[in-house]
Amino acid sequence: MARLLIVHHTVSPATREMLGAVLDGARDDDIEGVEVRSKAALSATVSDLLGADALVLGTPANIGYMSGALKHFFDTVFYPAQGETEGLPYSLYVHGDNDTAGAVRAVESIAKGIGWERHRPPVTVHGSPDAAAREACWELGAVTALAAQERG
Repeated sequence: MARLLIVHHTVSPATREMLGAVLDGARDDDIEGVEVRSKAALSATVSDLLGADALVLGTPANIGYMSGALKHFFDTVFYPAQGETEGLPYSLYVHGDNDTAGAVRAVESIAKGIGWERHRPPVTVHGSPDAAAREACWELGAVTALAAQERG
């Protein structure tokens, strides 16, 4: 069975709402043969990552950067996963009150360094997620689950 790993730092109502939409999309009844695992960034491990066929990353933008928790995940997995996860499709969603560019840039830079391939453009939301933002997160979860299905 294929595996989709969702690594997230969910600290606010907005990030919880975005995660919920990503999970709903990834677990859509029309997507078969994909196990969806959701892990908080501070508890996700190298073995979680090595068992994944695709990855969704979720973070708030904190002081122009990804959350410290997601950075900790990268610090934990970067060297052990380098060369082992080459070509892993990943997607990203980011919530910020006014700017998400620094967080997106940082995540994409690290992901490129580890050898992952961006599957979709990031979903970025400023302020409270509206219906369009929730739909974009749902779609992000669904298409990344399909990417896992293709690799699994």
